[in-house]
Amino acid sequence: MNNVGNKRRCFNITGACNLQLHYMVDIQGRLEEIKRLVDDGKYFAVNRARQYGKTTTLMALAEYLKKDYVVMPLDFQMMSHDDFTDEKSFVAAFAREIIENAVDILPVTTRNQLESFVYEELISVKMANLFTCLSEWCKNCEKPIVLIIDEVDSATNNQVFLDFLAMLRGYYLKRTTRPTFQSVILAGVYDVKNIKRKIRPDEEHKINSPWNIAADFKVNMGFSVEDIAGMLSEYEDEHHTSMDVEKMAELIFGYTSGYPFLVSRICKLLDEDIAGSKDFPNEADAWKREGFLEAVKMLLAEKNMLFGSLMGKLSDYQELRQVVYDILFGGEKIVYNPDEQWLDIAMMFGFVENADGTVVIANRIFEMRLYNYFLTTTESQSSEIFRLASRNKTQFIHNGHLDMDLLLKKFVEHFDSIYGDDAEEFDEFEGRRRFLLYLRPIINGIGNYYIEAETRNARRMDVVVDYCGEQFIIELKVWRGNAYNERGEQQLSDYLDYFHLKKGYMLSYNFNKKKEIGIKEIKIGDRLIVEAVV
Repeated sequence: MNNVGNKRRCFNITGACNLQLHYMVDIQGRLEEIKRLVDDGKYFAVNRARQYGKTTTLMALAEYLKKDYVVMPLDFQMMSHDDFTDEKSFVAAFAREIIENAVDILPVTTRNQLESFVYEELISVKMANLFTCLSEWCKNCEKPIVLIIDEVDSATNNQVFLDFLAMLRGYYLKRTTRPTFQSVILAGVYDVKNIKRKIRPDEEHKINSPWNIAADFKVNMGFSVEDIAGMLSEYEDEHHTSMDVEKMAELIFGYTSGYPFLVSRICKLLDEDIAGSKDFPNEADAWKREGFLEAVKMLLAEKNMLFGSLMGKLSDYQELRQVVYDILFGGEKIVYNPDEQWLDIAMMFGFVENADGTVVIANRIFEMRLYNYFLTTTESQSSEIFRLASRNKTQFIHNGHLDMDLLLKKFVEHFDSIYGDDAEEFDEFEGRRRFLLYLRPIINGIGNYYIEAETRNARRMDVVVDYCGEQFIIELKVWRGNAYNERGEQQLSDYLDYFHLKKGYMLSYNFNKKKEIGIKEIKIGDRLIVEAVV
């Protein structure tokens, strides 16, 4: 067992990972990709969302490069706000960080020069003095020097930092005559190629591009199914849970799309909270689909920095909030536009992605959290349909099982009694929201649901409900004639095959005045479809 002393390894969600202490994915391939950029003398930025494994990757990279390079890793979090107030303060702080992080490899002359910037009262010290000193070091060093700066976000609101980037660019452009770093790597959430900040006394906004020499960084830092399976295999070798590693890896990836924090958090919940609980008394019970769904439920119910950041951005950018709403409830296809500031922010924070020119929510966990957010606002909970479901939710649960037939039957009755003829005043998107408002308080705290992304469009939306180990598929659709409805029934039947289910549900919104509301059962082969029409 690969443990340190008697301490068992765990899944890590805070700070950098250590192979001796934590279960980790194998990032060897990523390190090789990044090293090729370094070998080519590229300057680049590693911009990824929060808790996306940047620091872990940079620490591993620093070790990986040591054979061929002198590596100087710095962290701007270690510098205070005062260190960026003026040029002299920045030079002194930067020199101090180099001395502390490279004390064993600095030549005497370079160290003496840097110490003079830190400890002596040099009134006229400028950024140019620092770079002259660093250039001399690069010139005389036996190996090329690689500068890695983590958490550059803490500096991007300062003119002195922009001056620093401009000086780096200047030396890069003249590197054939002025020795400089082999490679410079800046890491953070925000893209420093285009920094938009208030840096003038009159708070005028402006765009600066002092880092336009940076090469594109295309290394995929998310976890693949294979990555997750490799990490779980290490866990399985030590814990012997008899889990199906490949299926569990696929399940985790299906909900997280490989977002490192979400992957690790689910695994950590399974290992430390689910295993040994009342419903999952041992590890073998926990590392199955039912245990996984329990971990997802716990994750969605907790507060963490990642979810807090997501909700904060919805508050800060109303355009983002509206677009997310339209995607979730309306199946809208939003065209990706890189010039939209709110979209650029959402992309940087990893909340949405560009999928073939269309904006999509980055993963199923984010989608589920966002649905919960929109369906539990004060306005939503004050709606009559939500209150009726809340008051009557116990009638839908029998011995721990969800009675989906009764739920749909009562929804039709309540929908008709509340809205009646007024139902024609809203579109199908609002109709979908009202069903989810009805569903939410009934399964809240015990079950979860998600929307199949492939079916989320203007005509169809498939809701997958997980409740105490049982699954229910409900297709929400708009009535567009008998022929279209029959095709929908066949689609749902085929979809049930995918989930290995014999029974499915269809909720049709019919806006015709002569519609017949109610419930009926339809047999398609050996499949049973319960259709509700409102």
